[in-house]
Amino acid sequence: MPTVIEVDDLHKSYADVHAVQGVSFTVDAGECVAVLGPNGAGKTTTIEMLEGFRSPDAGSVRVLGYDPVTAGADYRTRIGVVLQECGIDPYLTVEEVLRMHASYYERPRAVAETIAMVGLDEKRASRVKTLSGGQQRRLDVALGIVGDPDLLFLDEPTTGFDPSARRQAWELVHRLRDLGKTVLLTTHYMDEAQSLADRVIVIASGRIIAEGTPDDIGGRADALTRIRFAWPADRPLSDIPLTTTRDDDSVIAEVAHPTAALHELTAWAVARGEELDGLTVTKPSLEDVYLQLIGDEE
Repeated sequence: MPTVIEVDDLHKSYADVHAVQGVSFTVDAGECVAVLGPNGAGKTTTIEMLEGFRSPDAGSVRVLGYDPVTAGADYRTRIGVVLQECGIDPYLTVEEVLRMHASYYERPRAVAETIAMVGLDEKRASRVKTLSGGQQRRLDVALGIVGDPDLLFLDEPTTGFDPSARRQAWELVHRLRDLGKTVLLTTHYMDEAQSLADRVIVIASGRIIAEGTPDDIGGRADALTRIRFAWPADRPLSDIPLTTTRDDDSVIAEVAHPTAALHELTAWAVARGEELDGLTVTKPSLEDVYLQLIGDEE
């Protein structure tokens, strides 16, 4: 796959605040990469330099083969941008806004198709000022894709969405991926990154502190599996065939080989007539790993 984004040793400071400090990464065509990090980590500043809205102090950026800062219309027509907040004329209708923006592109996506893709069919004739926060965010996404871009930047695209609208937005990103589009997004939702991203980049204090797939980042693939079940406080742990620790009215066993451990545990329970109430088997979630990474950095 050709490389769409190349970032090498990127730096950006504001007075004595070092917002981005030596960030380097690549994104290949057709990938969806999620950039995670706490507020003030440098995510938005990094994305803005890729979009060409800010100039780096040092380092290099190439996006679709262009330097975003000096690139002209050829570059702009190949990217779509969904900012955290977009300034839209509140007195235009949804359809009017999209027709106006579509006119800026040589080969835009059909306006009716774009409206349908973001789930605003029933609001096409409504003025922007009458839309709910979630509906306005859908319109922001529509403006980002109406030019039929090769590369789409999504800065926290589902902020303000209810769970149903978020799922619809995810389906839209999956459809764009199926069309061969490349997506770079920032998000605070770990389930969103898990669902959408091929790779995750975690930024803290202006630096990349971890990078990998959602399933293996931060050693997640090799992390111990946690087995939990109810166990009365007056019963000794020594009765259980696994090494466990107490957690209120439950016990927890952390094991490297969950299939063998569960077989041993359940065979023991059946032989003794025990009921393992509340039995759960989990590995650390992406959120668990993310919080650990951020906590270690802090």
